[in-house]
Amino acid sequence: MTEPDATGGATPPPTPPAAPPVAGGAAGTPQPVPTSQEEALEIGRQHFPAPGSPGGPTNLFVHEFDAGYLVHASWPPPEDPQAPPAEPGGSNVVISKINGDVTFVPNFPPEEAVELYHRWYRPSTT
Repeated sequence: MTEPDATGGATPPPTPPAAPPVAGGAAGTPQPVPTSQEEALEIGRQHFPAPGSPGGPTNLFVHEFDAGYLVHASWPPPEDPQAPPAEPGGSNVVISKINGDVTFVPNFPPEEAVELYHRWYRPSTT
């Protein structure tokens, strides 16, 4: 319950403590901006299962382009190449060189994924 203040109005409750910052730009914290393919790969690893893990990719690759880094995975061949994929779809990750924004684009070949990124991407306002 709030107490009346000197003007006769109610005193607002205290402000709750701020949430701790979360990596990747949540809660207003800056996102890491990669300056190399190695740094982009470290950011990209957060969005894929560990390479070699059950159901995970065989490897992760980085394709650098003018505006960012495309991180994409290679997957093991299916046991039955004639069967439909168990988990269709998937995505590649693009990390912006400008502000570290992480954007997901379809699992297209790198050149097509980059072209799509150029058409879709709008920088964040945070």
